[in-house]
Amino acid sequence: MNTQYTIPLHTIEEEMKMKRIYVPENYQERLLVNSAVNRPGLQLVGFFSRFDNTRLQMIGMVETMYLKPLPSAERKKCFAELFKRDIPGVVVCNGMEIFPECLESAEKYKIPLLWTDRDTSQFTAEMIYRLNNYLAPRITRHGVLVEVYGEGVLLLGESGVGKSETAIELVKRGHMLVADDAVEIKRVSKTALIGTAPELIRHYIELRGIGIIDVRRLFGMGAVTTSKQINLIINLEIWRDDAVYDRLGAETQYTEILGVEVPSLSMPVAPGRNLAVIVEVAAMNNKQKKMGFNAAEALVNLVDNGTTPPSWTT
Repeated sequence: MNTQYTIPLHTIEEEMKMKRIYVPENYQERLLVNSAVNRPGLQLVGFFSRFDNTRLQMIGMVETMYLKPLPSAERKKCFAELFKRDIPGVVVCNGMEIFPECLESAEKYKIPLLWTDRDTSQFTAEMIYRLNNYLAPRITRHGVLVEVYGEGVLLLGESGVGKSETAIELVKRGHMLVADDAVEIKRVSKTALIGTAPELIRHYIELRGIGIIDVRRLFGMGAVTTSKQINLIINLEIWRDDAVYDRLGAETQYTEILGVEVPSLSMPVAPGRNLAVIVEVAAMNNKQKKMGFNAAEALVNLVDNGTTPPSWTT
């Protein structure tokens, strides 16, 4: 599904506390569609090959120092060539002065002109971070997302398998709920997925036989969080005697979501199994693997080669 997400420019402007120098009448309707930004150094000298006019333009100290000694007519030409290309907006950073020629071009071509006194590099980094989050590809999956020992664990499985019950037991054990029933998943980078709950059902959880409960009010603010990176996927399934389950765990399985591969495992559900404790162990084991130690590989190495695995301390 090739859905293009957008964010109004005025939303970013308000969040990052920019000052409006000039905005056109349709400013509230102006949308950002590209999470990348551009510092138009090459464009100010006339190089527009492969120029992407969907990017927000950032003018900092280097661009200002280049333009300052130029004759007014030359500056006017530089700004006109940039502004006439239907760019979403221009932000002057680092407290740099607004050239009259810049304001003139903004008004002529109806392009928003904003200003900030923040450092250009830091401001640009934060801008890209926010745009990546707002414009990220996303899907909604039926499941439960919890934070366990700092790991974002996505519980998947058929309705009624025990996802919500496991989540509430984890909350009682000091962990945090992110989302129940519907998990909104965004790909914020090539390797990272962020999960959150739809605003309407945020902090709520459904327990069969009890109904809807507000986890935040019942267990306190420390029992919930608004978003979390997904580090592990656990598929809960009813125990089947004819099924073969992994008993060693030497090879890590992965589940692909939005083009990102996330470590995953299947967990059989049967009466008497304490799923919350098993999820805790799975989360700690996944964190341990990321830190460079795989218990299954160490055991295989010991059995096959008779060597003791290198010491590893937490």
